[in-house]
Amino acid sequence: MNLITTFAGSLMEGFFPAGWDLQKIDRLGAATSADLSRRSNWWHPQFQPVPCATIADFDTFMGHEIAREIQLARAAGRPLALILPVGPMGMYRWAVYFLSEWGVGCDHVHGFNMDEWSDAQGNTLPSDNTGAFQYAMDHAFYGPLGQRTVPAKQRHFALKTELPTYAAQISDLKKQGAKLVTVFGIGRVCHIAFWEPHFAGEFADTAAWKQQTHRLGAKLHPLTIEQNAITSFKSRTTLVPAFANTIGPGLFLAADRIIGGADGVLGRGMQWQGLSLRMTLLHEPTPWIRVPLCRRCRAGCIT
Repeated sequence: MNLITTFAGSLMEGFFPAGWDLQKIDRLGAATSADLSRRSNWWHPQFQPVPCATIADFDTFMGHEIAREIQLARAAGRPLALILPVGPMGMYRWAVYFLSEWGVGCDHVHGFNMDEWSDAQGNTLPSDNTGAFQYAMDHAFYGPLGQRTVPAKQRHFALKTELPTYAAQISDLKKQGAKLVTVFGIGRVCHIAFWEPHFAGEFADTAAWKQQTHRLGAKLHPLTIEQNAITSFKSRTTLVPAFANTIGPGLFLAADRIIGGADGVLGRGMQWQGLSLRMTLLHEPTPWIRVPLCRRCRAGCIT
């Protein structure tokens, strides 16, 4: 018996994005850790997956990559545009540590938060709400940097009034010589930021999908909501918003470099991200699973 066929007539039927080939995805799920390091023909030549033995290693490596980009931009005398996530969060502690040890200031950095919880109209939580992404960034990164921090006017958050201006702001920075670096962790349904796979069904072709720079009040997939309930809300699903403001492929595919990560460790041998990591690395590019980590990326991966 093929267990996938038993979804028919069950509550699972129609649950996954329409463009997912579950038979193929199941085969990818069986890939070993050794399979993940074999280069696929769609990977960028400079793409380098980095296995991490522990969460501590993962946080340190990711934080070092962020700090190094900031250091290199400062040494070159050019601005740096960073698209930043709220999670994985441990990397920010290490980014702050390295920048402080090296004595590197961040007044040349422009931070663009990639997403924020919202309602269906794109209205967000106030910045002093402990559940807001702006609150998280201020307390994990911008605040701990102290006097070396990113100037307040150069910290941008995915608010209803500002997210639509990201593309123009980043374009202006690039004209000034800025490098665009996107940092992210992949989600349970393989999203970047909150750009969900089911959005692919709205566009006539991949080219139209790739042009989308953002979305206000994006409808989140149930697996995304439950992932965040487990990882951020101590399993209280009722606290997780069903909508979010998010950047789109028109921004994250425009990156000069990507620092990506997948940890997914729950402890006691449990892992929520093994399948999404395998899909990201081994499935050919498609808007239904988004374009894999194939650009100039150094990714930390716990398998």
